Amino acid sequence: MKYADIDQRKNAFIFELDDVLYPEKDYLYQIYYLFASFLEYTELLDGKVLTDLMVKTYEEEGRDIVFDRVQERFQFDKNYRENFDRLHLTARLPLKLLLYADMLELLQQIVVDRKKIFIVTNGNPEQQLNKIRQIEWNGLEKYLVCYFADEIAAKPEPDTIYKLINDHGLQRREMVIAGNTEADVLCAQACGIDFIYSEEFLSSQ
Repeated sequence: MKYADIDQRKNAFIFELDDVLYPEKDYLYQIYYLFASFLEYTELLDGKVLTDLMVKTYEEEGRDIVFDRVQERFQFDKNYRENFDRLHLTARLPLKLLLYADMLELLQQIVVDRKKIFIVTNGNPEQQLNKIRQIEWNGLEKYLVCYFADEIAAKPEPDTIYKLINDHGLQRREMVIAGNTEADVLCAQACGIDFIYSEEFLSSQ
């Protein structure tokens, strides 16, 4: 799907952040690298082996088990979980996060057409803001309005969208939500707003 395929009467576009505008693994893998570097310094462990194990665990078992797997393997102090968790919230990444190329093009076309772009994202607000600050927006950042749904009510609850509508004087018929989770779908349905799966905009990245 291209921007030209969207109903041109749509004037406001709402996006989730993770795995919609950029691949979240690009954030997480840098967190794992930083944590591994920390352990290499404090515990004299092999940073590359640690990083590889964390990435492998994430890919095969999911993020929630990553710390437990490396701690079991290397038997370091469990109190390091605090460092691990803090990095997720506040880490300064070695590399900028890059938007999906197709999403960058889509956002640029929306801006050229003088339409509104919103990010409504679930998750810890401090962490989500940290991600947003470290994305390479290519000058688009001044056109973005961000809402952290957990500060009001996490999606699929529609409260944040209702606030957005009221804040900006929008009509549901002129809006579209792009996301990739059931929470996004249910939120759009609850609000009576058209929904598009973000994958429809993505070619092979």
